[in-house]
Amino acid sequence: MSILRLTFHGGAGGQVTGSMHLLEAAGARILLDSGLFQGRRKEAYRLNATLPVDPRQLDAIVLSHAHIDHSGRLPLLVSRGFHGPIYSTAATRDLCGIMLPDSAYIQEKDAEYLARRGKKGPESEPLYTMADAVAVQELLVGIPYQRLVHLRKHLTFEFTDAGHILGSATVSMRITEDRPHRLVFSGDIGRTGLPIIRDPRPPQGPVDTLIIESTYANRMHESVHGAEDHLGDIVRRAAANGGKVLIPAFAVGRTQEIIYALHSLYRAGKIPEIPCFVDSPLAVNATDIFRLHPEIFDRREALVESSDQLFHWPMVHYVRDVSESKALNSRQGPAVIVAASGMIEAGRILHHLKNHGGDHRNVLLFVGYQAAHTLGRRILEGNREIRVFGDMMELRAEVERIDGYSAHADQNELRDWVRRLGGPVRRAFVVHGETEAGQAMAELLHEEGVEKVTIPKLGQSFDL
Repeated sequence: MSILRLTFHGGAGGQVTGSMHLLEAAGARILLDSGLFQGRRKEAYRLNATLPVDPRQLDAIVLSHAHIDHSGRLPLLVSRGFHGPIYSTAATRDLCGIMLPDSAYIQEKDAEYLARRGKKGPESEPLYTMADAVAVQELLVGIPYQRLVHLRKHLTFEFTDAGHILGSATVSMRITEDRPHRLVFSGDIGRTGLPIIRDPRPPQGPVDTLIIESTYANRMHESVHGAEDHLGDIVRRAAANGGKVLIPAFAVGRTQEIIYALHSLYRAGKIPEIPCFVDSPLAVNATDIFRLHPEIFDRREALVESSDQLFHWPMVHYVRDVSESKALNSRQGPAVIVAASGMIEAGRILHHLKNHGGDHRNVLLFVGYQAAHTLGRRILEGNREIRVFGDMMELRAEVERIDGYSAHADQNELRDWVRRLGGPVRRAFVVHGETEAGQAMAELLHEEGVEKVTIPKLGQSFDL
């Protein structure tokens, strides 16, 4: 009997980032995701730089979606000898083509900045180069949803729509050697009713092994419609005060949702004619990729059906040039500025926070998940004395949070997803969640009839 084993090398044991799971089956070694750890610089660097698998011994990688905490170590694997196929959806392939080079660029620039400030150290060194990131693109193979892919004899998989971001997928894998075994990797499960993209579509039927995310298993979100109303209220209030709304947002997914919502509010006359700036070259490029894939938009949405310019209206401006970005620092009057990174760990949002965070008229608006030990998380936890570019500053801007734009399913939506599998789940592994969320997901699964539920530790292996 051949080996059938699963090992958790990231996104396990209370971690939310660094998704990486190794499946050994049918004589093959398949990696599910290869994401970057995020958080404290030294700890994240240590986890990222030390690969737990030999890339030269991998047969293939199956990628659930393009977010960096799921794809960001692909260039490192390639730089250390991986040359096999990387399977993803076509939209994920295209998004990786901009996100991975951007990750390399940020690492290189951060290293240069720290060196100039005399803070150079091992943890400041880039994990990989731009050339490594570009080389990944040559290995990516775009696969449509619900198309069966034969990895080798006795080992197949297909993607279904995870509804998390453009091109996100759940992986349904079948192993037919010795005894039939079906493994489902949820990827990141999206919400019902998110703008632009379709609702999650879990694969149907009995499951022998389920790997399932748990990011918000202990929380309920406000409704998507309520989130848009909340956004409108904040924009109107800031505009009346002559202030700016600073929105740290993931360049892929969240930025497009916010722009879509602002467009909808503008068309409905629910916000004033306030300039809205997308200040992120990556987000601008990602928006272009969204335009390339209207075939996977949700056609039930009124704005999708009524407009072929979802991301353009008179008040929105896309900023690529550095000089244009710097000009926003001295711009007078109200405005909305959407900029990466979503957890305020890098990118242009840091410059805007430094220049506008000290003004009480402004609003710092969080619209996405903030991982532990990130600047965004520290601010949400109440810290007002913060360090930006190595200098301490007092944050006087109002801090707001909207949960309704989360791209992760909440507790009820996760329960619904499990139920819609339509068949019994023999065994489940809970990943991609902080400790309390993981425990809540385990309890939810028990309530839904899954008897064997495990929250794996980092590096832990299981025979299936």
